[in-house]
Amino acid sequence: PVAAIADACERAGAWLHVDAACAGSAAVCPELRHHFAGWERANSIVVNPHKWLFTPMDCSALWTRRPNDLRAAFSLVPEYLRVSEEVASLSEYSPVLGRRFRALKLWAVLRCYGRAGLQERIREAVQLAALFEGLVREEPGWELAAPRSFSLVCFRRGGGDEENEALLERVNAAGEIFLSHTRLNGRYVLRLAVGSARTTEDDVRLAWEVLRREAEAVPKPV
Repeated sequence: PVAAIADACERAGAWLHVDAACAGSAAVCPELRHHFAGWERANSIVVNPHKWLFTPMDCSALWTRRPNDLRAAFSLVPEYLRVSEEVASLSEYSPVLGRRFRALKLWAVLRCYGRAGLQERIREAVQLAALFEGLVREEPGWELAAPRSFSLVCFRRGGGDEENEALLERVNAAGEIFLSHTRLNGRYVLRLAVGSARTTEDDVRLAWEVLRREAEAVPKPV
């Protein structure tokens, strides 16, 4: 759909920004790049390595084909901060004047894992999410709320929103795993995301067992 949106933006003269904060890291794997078809036509793209590239909070990467537009919008440099034109002052490209050396931790991750290592771990995360998706699909009384997206599975147990909300509260209170929620088509659904380089198949199966166990303890509506 990005290509179609890009067509509309070009006709309207609008800026196209692609927020690939989490999923964008999957582009390191050639077999997953078809999901990003058309993003090369964007004016800007953002990816957050702290979400799925195993980098500590916080770290965001921005690409833009129109850096001068950013500079024109944000640059306000008093004389004592002016530098040579040969030096790129990042303070001129965002509202922030000072910043931490966030790039160092990303550099360390890239050096530690390398391209092949990052690809391997992204693929493992996708495979583990697919495993969990299969467990949900095969279990009577449970349902997938949406097709799996990369390493994210949206699902719910049969019943109403209150039961699923109570289930989430019990699961997180147990302290063995942590899930989040969202609403899809007006329904309360649970979210399991595989994002750690240390997550294993045993962890995913444990998550499923915890969910089934706690589901049995959720009071049925009267």
